[in-house]
Amino acid sequence: MNPMGIMPVFLTMTSELSKKERRLTAIKAVVTATLVLIMFAFLGEYLFNFFGISVAGLKVVGGVLFFIMGYDMLNAKLSRMKIREEDVEAYVDDISITPLGIPMIAGPGAITNAIVLMGESNNWSESGLVLVSIILVAAVLLAVLIGAVGITRFLGDKGNKIMMKLMGLIVMVLAVEFFFDGIKPYLQAIFG
Repeated sequence: MNPMGIMPVFLTMTSELSKKERRLTAIKAVVTATLVLIMFAFLGEYLFNFFGISVAGLKVVGGVLFFIMGYDMLNAKLSRMKIREEDVEAYVDDISITPLGIPMIAGPGAITNAIVLMGESNNWSESGLVLVSIILVAAVLLAVLIGAVGITRFLGDKGNKIMMKLMGLIVMVLAVEFFFDGIKPYLQAIFG
């Protein structure tokens, strides 16, 4: 999860909302993403076995998708949305689930990490640590989104653009690492 990368998107999508509606959107988006990540952390391995998916395959696909997301962040030109007053509640519900909750917050990289880390856990304490980590990151993300107006005012327009591009670059580098970590078992099987 990338709080500073999600923040400009969140602010753009909620620019026409009141402070209360913006806070509600942030809470719904973070709760949605957290529940999705916890569900995948505990059930992801079973879903993999059911569908015959390997963790390495998910890392490769997650790396590619993460790279695309980072590239979009690097080149993002976000536009403001106009919302009618009677549509605000439906809009908050819609954007808090998708695209904010899934795939912006709980994207392929975060879901893959949750599954991989839970799969590598050897006992209940390590599994609990993964769960606590998801909750702590979600709490930080919620604090960033709720405080986003003040942060963006502090950074200014140019600072926000620089931050989003920098985060996009970091996401792309992480995606390359993720991709090559996932493709390694395939290459070893082919050449080894």
